[in-house]
Amino acid sequence: QLGPRSYSFRSLTRSVGVQAASKQTIIELTGRDRPGLLSEIFAVLTDLKCNVVAAEVWTHNSRMASVVYIADETTGLSIDNPERLTKIKQLLLYVLKGDREKMNANTAVSLGSMHKERRLHQMMYADRDYDMSDANSGSTSYRSKPLVTVENCEHKGYTVVNLRCPDRPKLLFDTVCTLTDMQYVVYHATVIAEGPEAYQEYYIRHMDGCPISSEAEQQRVIHCLEAAIKRRASEGIRLELCSDDRVGLLSDVTRIFRENGLSVTRAEVKTRVRKEIGLTILHVKDDAYSKSPLQESRIFSLGTLFKSQSEKILYNLGLIKSCS
Repeated sequence: QLGPRSYSFRSLTRSVGVQAASKQTIIELTGRDRPGLLSEIFAVLTDLKCNVVAAEVWTHNSRMASVVYIADETTGLSIDNPERLTKIKQLLLYVLKGDREKMNANTAVSLGSMHKERRLHQMMYADRDYDMSDANSGSTSYRSKPLVTVENCEHKGYTVVNLRCPDRPKLLFDTVCTLTDMQYVVYHATVIAEGPEAYQEYYIRHMDGCPISSEAEQQRVIHCLEAAIKRRASEGIRLELCSDDRVGLLSDVTRIFRENGLSVTRAEVKTRVRKEIGLTILHVKDDAYSKSPLQESRIFSLGTLFKSQSEKILYNLGLIKSCS
């Protein structure tokens, strides 16, 4: 249950929501994903004298959702001037629409505090990322594809949902949040996570106590759970960067990605104060949980090459200090 201060997020083709918090302003973004989008978003915020304090970005099925915490560049406090907030929303909506699509943009204002990962699930669900064809969802290997089945248990009045997929952190959170956001109540559940694979079984009903009544609704549950699992299971190389914070840092880093033909599929940004800042830390990892020895050797070679190129680029940008 979301509580009395909850709000609905309309199914929007493009949307920007702004929430004034005690120390930061929270911006919600949803729209069609495309190369360079994140770079353009952070560049606009930099031009508007907004410092990005934290951010999380998810992409799935050619859709993008992001929660960005910003503060005023000068004061370090939240932005609550209505005219300035309106300008921020208008420019970000212009970026989200791009040049090819001329559909009307929409805005939504959120209220109260939020759990950003829960909110990202709600935003992508409202944006119907589960309703896209697999042809637009990017590469997903057969082994990582979740298996979801839904059937009615008529003699007990439940609908039984069975789920099997590779295990990973926060898998249970993702599936339960999705069922809750779809207005289902979980009465019984079995969760087994041993080895590389996870198995989950849920006995659910509607909030009015009735089981699922149609095959179309069963298919919708399947698609929504598959989407919830795949949103967080991005494939590719993971780059971890730790550096002195400064205004415009994300704009510069994401611009480098764009100029070198790299696409960001997921991103998490945090800032913190430290008494002593050492050398910039740059780690390149593969995001898969299990790989064959041959795959590991190939990925290590690719990761080493990517790291070498990244270090050269980031050194030229001033983010890495020379050790010579």
